Amino acid sequence: MLSTLSASPQQEATVSSRQHDDNSTSERPLTRRSSTPAARSPGGLRVIEGGGQRRQDEPLVSRDAVARVLMEAGVDLLLRRISTARAAEIERKVDRVLDLFDRVDAAPLLMPVLQRHLDELEALMRETRQVRAPARRGG
Repeated sequence: MLSTLSASPQQEATVSSRQHDDNSTSERPLTRRSSTPAARSPGGLRVIEGGGQRRQDEPLVSRDAVARVLMEAGVDLLLRRISTARAAEIERKVDRVLDLFDRVDAAPLLMPVLQRHLDELEALMRETRQVRAPARRGG
């Protein structure tokens, strides 16, 4: 596969001459990016207030809240605070609930089914938060 990515002889000559011409004056000197917030472009990461404190457990009433449950389980799995089996069960229930959210939009009669599954997911998360091992600190 790498043989299909070869450069033409002209491109190779151009690259080769640039590598050997260390005294070229046409190159611009490297400049440092400004570190002032006003000079940086908008977007990227932003600071979320909260001081690193965990959020109070929120009721699962929206797709966003359910998605946050999945992210919380992922973090717990990465930090080895929960087992792979528990994380898989949470993921399975989250997938089911998100599917039901979509189905309720089309058929509101399914709302009691969605509510039952939301209650089951909340109970599983309550249990998970109570039994998960504390994170290890230090080395």
